[in-house]
Amino acid sequence: MVERMGDDLCLLGKDTLIAKTPKKSPLVSRMMLLVFAVSCGIYIFSVCLRQISTRPRPKSMNLQLFEGPCRDSGVKQSERLYLHYPKPETYSRAECACNPVRFFAILSMQRSGSGWFETLLNSHINVSSNGEIFSVKERRSNVSTIFNTLDKVYNLDWVSSASKNECSAAVGFKWMLNQGLIQHHEEIVEYFKRRGVSAIFLFRRNLLRRMVSVLANSYDRNAKLLNGTHKSHVHSPKEAEILASYKPTIDTKLLLLNLKNEQNMSTRAMEYFKSTNHIVLYYEDLVHNRSKLSNVLKFLRIPRMKLKSRQVKIHKGSLSEQIGNWDEVHKTLNGTQYESFLEEDYKF
Repeated sequence: MVERMGDDLCLLGKDTLIAKTPKKSPLVSRMMLLVFAVSCGIYIFSVCLRQISTRPRPKSMNLQLFEGPCRDSGVKQSERLYLHYPKPETYSRAECACNPVRFFAILSMQRSGSGWFETLLNSHINVSSNGEIFSVKERRSNVSTIFNTLDKVYNLDWVSSASKNECSAAVGFKWMLNQGLIQHHEEIVEYFKRRGVSAIFLFRRNLLRRMVSVLANSYDRNAKLLNGTHKSHVHSPKEAEILASYKPTIDTKLLLLNLKNEQNMSTRAMEYFKSTNHIVLYYEDLVHNRSKLSNVLKFLRIPRMKLKSRQVKIHKGSLSEQIGNWDEVHKTLNGTQYESFLEEDYKF
């Protein structure tokens, strides 16, 4: 019995020893290797990702440089005050963001050629002069409203037919002396100097001719000689001839006083603004010599180009043909400091 059990154990041991471990399938081995490789790859990738996230990204650096302040390299220190890089609220200047803009204001008196002069400036591809914006009383009711209006213009957010927006190199407008300019001159001078606004004075030498134009324009506001329409400026010789047909009568009792007051106003304006960056122009000089316009472009530091205007002059020729009471006017001014106004000082 014992011997049988021993044999059985021996047989069991032999079977156990002889039994071979079954071979693993090649497919299973490959799957295990693949899982291991993928796991290692995921781990390595996660480590690299954490390291990269702690470093500054090149794109962010480039964006920061682009959005930084525009550089004025090569520009004199004295000129930098007059270079501006507006950021309009109503649109983006896009690729023109770093194109510098110069601010200006045409300081003048009504019927002094400022409308003609402004059309010349606006014919330049890089200039935007936005008209007589302070003709609206609400915009000049106090210093705050004046400054708000100026800020809107110089921020390139003022919308007008002259707006060139993105790539403007010079932006401004017309400002008549009697539209709050003299009244608030101290604050406005300070604003011009702080913001780097350049003043362009434009006056007429012959104040008598200006007076004729003022009276005729005032008359047409009611008469509306051009088919029931009032026009301060015209683009055809025929329209100019119709408007010039009216010959105003000048009050000779107040003539000398009025001429003196007009002269004093322009003199005071130039005195008030003498500390600003400015240039003084006269209408007659520009008419006689169009090359003087190049001085304006040089003053504004913008490229030279031929300027043109479609406006046609209304009153031309001898004053004796434009004033209803010419003999009285001639007698009043003859022998005075204003005698030269009686002469024909330019031709067309």
